[in-house]
Amino acid sequence: MNDPRYHSMDGEDGLSSGEQPCDPRLHAPATQRNREPILDVLSRVLPGSGIVLELASGTGEHAIWLAQHLRPLVWQPSDADPDMRRSIDAHARLAGARNIRPALAIDVTSRPWPIEFASAAVCVNLLHISPWTATEGMFAGCAEILPAGAPIAIYGPFKRHGQHTAESNARFDSSLRASDSSWGVRDVDDVSTVAERHGFVLEEIVEMPANNLILVFRRQG
Repeated sequence: MNDPRYHSMDGEDGLSSGEQPCDPRLHAPATQRNREPILDVLSRVLPGSGIVLELASGTGEHAIWLAQHLRPLVWQPSDADPDMRRSIDAHARLAGARNIRPALAIDVTSRPWPIEFASAAVCVNLLHISPWTATEGMFAGCAEILPAGAPIAIYGPFKRHGQHTAESNARFDSSLRASDSSWGVRDVDDVSTVAERHGFVLEEIVEMPANNLILVFRRQG
């Protein structure tokens, strides 16, 4: 598969398939590199218990890693792609992870979502490889299922005040827009404006390796 979520800013990496022809698990080297910094932030900002909805879970490797390290939280992965959902569930079975639910089919631009409540939401590497309607849809959907005080943690490359944070991000943005004119590295200010329309306020910006950020939004009462 050639999922753009798993290509680094220099165009490397990508997805690889499972060890056997019938193995539905997919693997992405990038998940091994960024999972610990992501875990460090999530262990701070997520609640101590409840259900975490992960949007666009991809291969499922982040879901397995994070769920295993964030017990007793229950991890609810999701993805619009059926191949990714099969990969997520296969990784969970092999890991014997009891606090991961079967992956849901969620396209953030289409509602209602097949989940009525979550205690928090996580989104890794989605906004820049989706149309702007996905950013709108993500916050609109989360507003329907998250209670007051619940966080949304969003990981990826972002611009700040209209400027790229690194030359590599600018090149990456150009390559994304060349692939699909509706994609692109989003500006923190623009994302925050959409979030506020749906009742979320930007609480924290965390600098991450490889010129990425985590944006932590909080649902207002």
